[in-house]
Amino acid sequence: MKPNTQQLTELTTQVRRDILRMVHAVNSGHPGGSLGCAEFFVALYQNIMNRKEEFNMDGRDEDIFFLSNGHISPVFYSVLSRSGYFPVSELATFRKINSRLQGHPCTHDNLPGIRMASGSLGQGLSVASGAAQAKKLNNDDHLVYVLLGDGELQEGQNWEAIMYASAKKIDNLIATVDLNGKQIDGPTDEVLNLGSVKAKFEAFGWDVLEIEKGNDIASVLKGYEEAKSRTGKNKPVCVLLHTEMGNGVDYMMGTHAWHGKAPNDTQLEEALKQNPETSFGDY
Repeated sequence: MKPNTQQLTELTTQVRRDILRMVHAVNSGHPGGSLGCAEFFVALYQNIMNRKEEFNMDGRDEDIFFLSNGHISPVFYSVLSRSGYFPVSELATFRKINSRLQGHPCTHDNLPGIRMASGSLGQGLSVASGAAQAKKLNNDDHLVYVLLGDGELQEGQNWEAIMYASAKKIDNLIATVDLNGKQIDGPTDEVLNLGSVKAKFEAFGWDVLEIEKGNDIASVLKGYEEAKSRTGKNKPVCVLLHTEMGNGVDYMMGTHAWHGKAPNDTQLEEALKQNPETSFGDY
């Protein structure tokens, strides 16, 4: 039985606690985007995807996910562990020497749940498109999901992949763009204005839908049910997910400053007060 909205919301709070504690422990990492995508990851792994309990790199006969903007690894690792891919206690090794939980996900340590290395931005959509085509060749009717950052769309390879997926009618692919409007150097519209992301994807032949409340579990669940209903119709599907960088921690919201900055002891204490202990328990 899939968890209800209340359970998913509580798990999201726990994931935020994990993120904050992970980056604080090593004074390194990317809390801003991780916090903003907590609802997405929890909903994806706990409800949206049809996935197997045992991880297999082959990925046949199940939905699979690729993280393109790999710097938000804290939220990815937290949700993978909370979804049973590896022990929750391993979160304590984040970014440490010889850890499987490096700052950007990698595949050479065979960490369950990681299907591609994503330290360099702009490559995830290409990989996801190939995986989706492979599913078609294998007569596998499951879906491929991929998450991109909005600042990441400034990388040119994305647009080759966007054009390719449409031209090849890869309609078992759902690409999500985390639209928080911020990147490491400032607001995206000041660093390199993207214009209308929706108009761009539509011009490239994608079916586009928006989730305005990307930090609300119920809205995310409803939005992806709609996205799934649009697959199989000769167009790849793009979800524009509007989120708030640093969501859940008041002093991290509304600014790009926490893109890649860890909280100090006092800041961590305040952030954890805003995200109280849950029944899931800290690692």
